[in-house]
Amino acid sequence: MRHSEPMRRFVRADGPEKVTGSGRYTADLTLTGQLIAKFRYAEVSHGRITKLDVSAAREVAGVLAVLTQDDVPDLRYGDAVADRTLFARDVVRFEGEVIAAVAATSAQAAQAGIDAIIVEIDELPAITDVEEALTEQSPLVHEGWADYESGWGCERNRNVASFSSISKGDAAAAMNTADHVVSSRFVADGSHALPIEPRSVVAQWEGNKVTIWTSTQVPFKARDGVCETLGLPSNRVRVIVPHLGGGFGGKCGFHFEAHIAALSRAARRPVKLVFSREEEFLAPDRRREGIVFEVTSGVMDNGDIVARTGKVVVDNGAYTADAGFFPQMASMHLAGPYKVANVHIDAHLVYTNHQPSGSVRAPTAPQACWALESHTDELAAAIGMDPVDFRLRNCVDTGDEGVVGQTYDEIGLIECIEAATGAAGYGRTELAADEAIGVAVGWWPSFPGASGAYVKLEADGSGEIITGAQECGTGSVMTLRQLAADELGMDPEDFQIVYQDTAAGPYDAGATGSQTLLNNGRAVQNASRQIAGQLRQMAADRFEASPDDIVLGDGVAMVVGTPDRSVPIAELARSSMNTELLLGHGSSAPVDTPVLRNSTCVGDMGLSAWIGPQFSCHAVRVKVDRDTGVARVVSVHAAHDSGTIINPIAARGQIEGGVVMGIGQALSEGTQYDERGAQRNAALLEYKLQTAADIPPIHTKFVEVFTNDAGPNGAKGVAEAPNVATAAAIANAISKVVGAPVRQLPMTAERVWEHSVGNGEVAS
Repeated sequence: MRHSEPMRRFVRADGPEKVTGSGRYTADLTLTGQLIAKFRYAEVSHGRITKLDVSAAREVAGVLAVLTQDDVPDLRYGDAVADRTLFARDVVRFEGEVIAAVAATSAQAAQAGIDAIIVEIDELPAITDVEEALTEQSPLVHEGWADYESGWGCERNRNVASFSSISKGDAAAAMNTADHVVSSRFVADGSHALPIEPRSVVAQWEGNKVTIWTSTQVPFKARDGVCETLGLPSNRVRVIVPHLGGGFGGKCGFHFEAHIAALSRAARRPVKLVFSREEEFLAPDRRREGIVFEVTSGVMDNGDIVARTGKVVVDNGAYTADAGFFPQMASMHLAGPYKVANVHIDAHLVYTNHQPSGSVRAPTAPQACWALESHTDELAAAIGMDPVDFRLRNCVDTGDEGVVGQTYDEIGLIECIEAATGAAGYGRTELAADEAIGVAVGWWPSFPGASGAYVKLEADGSGEIITGAQECGTGSVMTLRQLAADELGMDPEDFQIVYQDTAAGPYDAGATGSQTLLNNGRAVQNASRQIAGQLRQMAADRFEASPDDIVLGDGVAMVVGTPDRSVPIAELARSSMNTELLLGHGSSAPVDTPVLRNSTCVGDMGLSAWIGPQFSCHAVRVKVDRDTGVARVVSVHAAHDSGTIINPIAARGQIEGGVVMGIGQALSEGTQYDERGAQRNAALLEYKLQTAADIPPIHTKFVEVFTNDAGPNGAKGVAEAPNVATAAAIANAISKVVGAPVRQLPMTAERVWEHSVGNGEVAS
């Protein structure tokens, strides 16, 4: 069912503070008696600690606390694999690993304390080649890996932190029947989330309780991490997030909150940490993962894909963080939203001495989509078919069975392809010899989960929403006001929001997985409907009518068809203070996972069947200077099936932001390492982000499909999906101009030039 309703514009609750500069971020906080924290990092990628002496640091004037692993509970933790401690013990495994922490009365004193720490490390060979690390001959990043506790269904072995495979039919036999067999190999470099706001944490103890202000996307997960690593019950840890200056997944998870809480407890003073820009590159355990892809497909002369096999090797880095599910996600994305009866893909998450990987906007999807969609253009070329026609023939549609046997309810992928290519003038627009339009399709799952909210009306008729959801700039939490207002016949501006405080709202997974509006939106709707029922009953009692005959709208409760029999909602709210308070509480439980048929998965983490999958098609016009290899995006047309769009303005902003991030990943953003595993471009001067001057016109189109068992009013997520297909579409445009697919990401000028003058070999 197609659905589209206009939305009245309203002012975001957090908007005025942000645009006027009056809003406070974590780094803006200053508490009485506050100390400054600094970390001592490993500064080598792999080595054994032979000496660690902090005694001189404790004597530095102004230093009030110095901590190492000896000063905190000695336990391993981790989302999927318990493979790390708060501070390095015995071995360091990447250059940004924290060895010690200092709290002092000034930044200068803290740095002097850091400089006074004596650390001696016997450097070991850095394990940096992810494919070599996969071999039996490779040294181990974690010698004691077998003793680590693990969950999530992780299949582990030596340097393999997690293994997953998806299988359907008999790919080997079907491949032998194909008219054409095409094999491709692609290598994607790792990259960074790099939000404008650097990470910052402030911690303060009051008695046996600690309050932590932090720039995290997941306050409840941060709280739970502090509780686990410091041995504290949940009711003694409160996490508050002031305004968050972006995250893009890089601020998911927990890590530095416990360090600062431990420092504050030791110093008996508030402690504040603010990362420098260099630290923001080196220390966090959430960077976009590097991946190697090998994919082979068998295709018939008529265009049918009969078989697909693949191998994926994901660079886990030194510790697993939340990357345990990446092999399954990468496998699904390398299979793609295509009708292929026979599939087998193996995927490995492999330890190296690089910075840990983690959830950065649509983890593994942009890289896998880039590889698969480049490969898809090669398949079309092998049989002489137009690549758009090839996709229209093979992409899944309503009622089709997907790669692992899931049958899809109504979806809009085919319409997305037609909308994006039509708007871009694909096949109709005359282009210069150095220009081309590239097309790519992508998909991304929705992540239904538990979430909760409270809603209440005050005596003056104004409302308040109390939620555990986290706002990272997308506008998802701000849109909750619209949902409450729609249920109660009020205006969004009538509601205030209390959020980003674990002591106020109920549990929420945080701003991760594009799940905020999907899950918390349903919770707010449920809570609001409870109040709506109370209001209807109160109005029905007053007018001697049935509650079913009462409608709420324009701030009044009215008997249907009789405007003279109405009462302001504010009046009902005021009278309720003497009877029954207008309070609602709501929660959303995960919906049932779709049934799979004719497939098997090893290392299955529940991500082989996708509830409410999102689909997209991007058509990108690119201009390439053959003499220099410089590629410039001229225009982008992005069509998305994200279900019903609740807030078109915010949703369009998410599409545009995801496209911009995708352009950066396509053309310029990639981490470079030296032979010792150290980052060579850990600075904004060397790490090339896109700027406003680089951004082309971006045109969006929503194919609105009401999606059962998804978000409020049939909505799905929208934040991560636009990051998926952008690099792939750019790659296919570049390939048309230079005559060969560029097989390494990012597609820098040097790499494009190599492909334009060579034979499509990967440039170093």
